[in-house]
Amino acid sequence: MPEHERRQSVRRLLFDAVVPLLYLRGWGAAAAWRLGLNGSVQVERFEVALPGTVPDGTPPMRLVFASDFHAGPTTDPRLIADACEVIENERPDLLLLGGDLVSFRASYVEPIAERLGVLPAPLGRLAVFGNHDLRTDVASFVERLERRGIQVLVNESMRLPAPYETAWVCGFDDARRGHPDAVRTFAGADGTRIVLAHSPVTLGHIGTERFELMLCGHTHGGQIALPGGYPLYLPPGPYNRAYASGRFRVGPEGRATLLVSRGIGCSTIPVRLFAPGNVFSCAVRFSE
Repeated sequence: MPEHERRQSVRRLLFDAVVPLLYLRGWGAAAAWRLGLNGSVQVERFEVALPGTVPDGTPPMRLVFASDFHAGPTTDPRLIADACEVIENERPDLLLLGGDLVSFRASYVEPIAERLGVLPAPLGRLAVFGNHDLRTDVASFVERLERRGIQVLVNESMRLPAPYETAWVCGFDDARRGHPDAVRTFAGADGTRIVLAHSPVTLGHIGTERFELMLCGHTHGGQIALPGGYPLYLPPGPYNRAYASGRFRVGPEGRATLLVSRGIGCSTIPVRLFAPGNVFSCAVRFSE
């Protein structure tokens, strides 16, 4: 292992050991919650038109996307419960989860998996890894989700059931700690491609490959921002500041839609300022 990678690994180990002790039993998140500083959850609704064919009279597909729950000592369980309730109330046909569901321990995913795993989502419940998920016991993390009916995609695609079978969800490995592979991910996905990823940095791994819609999180919209939402800090990497949160046109001639969520929970410190968490609820229409 190169020396700089060894130092980074040591720093991560120290960080993962110190922060849970610093916020033992979630006291910091609980205090921030009481002060109204641990965050809140908003619903942002979009209408998205994608190429593809469906039978006449088919209603729009209700796609709900949520990311960055960061279940653990920096996010109060009441915020997680609020987010799950918001998702349930949107009644998704397709539920997509954009990674970083936990911080520090795979077991923290249990309340999310238990609540969302019974959610009626006839087109599927799909998730990808975030960088924090990959710092846990990955096998345990995946098992806990899949046992509850939430499938984890790692550089692979899944075709949607009828009447939306002209579309695929293409799930990428995390761009920071994983190994995203566009060739593997898009293999066989010869219709409409809906990219599920953790970070806007995945755009660099997609390159010139075609896709129509991409949903991701990771940035937290800065988590702490100035009034008006300007982020004071964003994760390192290209694309994170250019696409900090919101809706964007990307790709050749701006033909693809990118939706970047601020996520739900808190990372490192249990505080959000002027960057409230959000869930995306998308009415997706298909047409020639």
